[in-house]
Amino acid sequence: MFSVNIPGQERGTSQVLFNHTPTAVSHSFDDENLIATTGLVPIMCLAQKAGLLDLADDKLTVSTTGADKGANPAAKLATLIGEMAAGADSIDDMNLVRHGGMTRLFDRVYAPSTLGSFLRSFAFGHVRQLDAISSRFLTNLNEHTPLLPTSEDTGQAAMIFVDIDDTVIDVHSARKQGAGFGYQGSRGLNAILATASTSGSSQIIVGQRLRKGSTSSARGADKFVSDALATTARINSDLPALVRADSAYYSSQVAKAAHDAGAHVSITVRMDKKVKAAIATISDDAWTGIEYPDAIYDEEAKTWISKAEVAEIPFTAFTSKKKSLHATGRLVVRRIPELNETKRTAGQDPLFDLFRYHAFFTTVDKDRFDTVAVDHMHRKHASIEQINAELKNGALAHMPSGVFNANAAWVTIAAITHNLLQAAAGLAGGRMSKVRSDAADADHRHPGPDRSPGQEAVPASAESLAVGDGVLTAVAIGVGATPDNAGLINPPLEGGPRPESWRRPWQAKCGRDR
Repeated sequence: MFSVNIPGQERGTSQVLFNHTPTAVSHSFDDENLIATTGLVPIMCLAQKAGLLDLADDKLTVSTTGADKGANPAAKLATLIGEMAAGADSIDDMNLVRHGGMTRLFDRVYAPSTLGSFLRSFAFGHVRQLDAISSRFLTNLNEHTPLLPTSEDTGQAAMIFVDIDDTVIDVHSARKQGAGFGYQGSRGLNAILATASTSGSSQIIVGQRLRKGSTSSARGADKFVSDALATTARINSDLPALVRADSAYYSSQVAKAAHDAGAHVSITVRMDKKVKAAIATISDDAWTGIEYPDAIYDEEAKTWISKAEVAEIPFTAFTSKKKSLHATGRLVVRRIPELNETKRTAGQDPLFDLFRYHAFFTTVDKDRFDTVAVDHMHRKHASIEQINAELKNGALAHMPSGVFNANAAWVTIAAITHNLLQAAAGLAGGRMSKVRSDAADADHRHPGPDRSPGQEAVPASAESLAVGDGVLTAVAIGVGATPDNAGLINPPLEGGPRPESWRRPWQAKCGRDR
């Protein structure tokens, strides 16, 4: 039960309190019949049914490094994922499932200090092993629920969209390995992500990589794109993929990596002299007017934009490179009126004084997407920013260690957790199928080395995790359980002995004794 302990005054001493408030307060949540995060039962059961523990046992060799900190890697990995699913965003939060009756639900739930030592025992090779686990775990999850469902009703519905972007995760300690000042001007670590989605699905993470904070966005992007497309193909190889990215990834190497994997590209171009010259050749009658469903606020013009015009011309990209790297496709241009009077009066080129132009290069056939449709499709690349925001307000709010490889492992585990929750939401169905992470709306919980002091502790909500009978029944059917066993999330309120199905529902329901 919940109890509060207030230290009393020692005998023989006098004490004067200004406001008569207790000098210290501690609380504990120790009632073994009360559980706050019961939604973890079907979620972690799904993870086990999809082979998470088996993959960790088979692929992760951190236990062979000679340090006992790497022992039992599968159970420790499952603990980290379960804690992140419950809303943990730091090592300090890794005790969320160690209260009340949680030890009756899950076996081998480790302390935060043990998990921190486990992460610090990772080398670069172990992080790559985690990447392999993440990729194969996605494939296994797809066997339980379609992660990239598609239809061939329209051209857009019959494609898989792979979005590439990087983000800077702010840190506040110069002692963190790899921390540096990136394109945002703040000290941090750079994480590059690849997400895959269809017109009928949420985004899953098919690639993740932590890099030093001062790295260029495009560094290593060609290999990263190849790996992401290979993972996507293992999930759904029936339909073509389209790689979408911003101008930081406009390079011949990225385009070649996508082409070699059989994918198309849609990448924003930089407005260099060659692109401007190509835009100048577009005739006035080639522009088609479009209207945005919602007005977009333009920072430069300080006004709302709801209308624009689009046009396209054939274009060969990367002609300054050797011929094998040339890419033939379409240059699609969107223009909006230049409403900034300062720029209009100071300009010298009448073409670029009246409008502002945004162009991207794509290799998608015009028969599949016309000019308006391909522009609409390319602008949806911005949806990856939602994933960046959710991760940085959730598990990536705080980098847990000063050791780079420990933080790299943390990023991969956060991606695995995201995909697990997306699969669980898909099994639940209905309005849960595209649920957002509860952590996206949560405040940072505990002050620490990388946190601003004075922030309040906010308990993790179990509502978004308690996904209900949809997931529980689907997983139960998969392991041969009966609907009667769904009562395992309702613990007995009386004391006394409990049946094995309650004492270890993770093993009893999922069929593995750990």
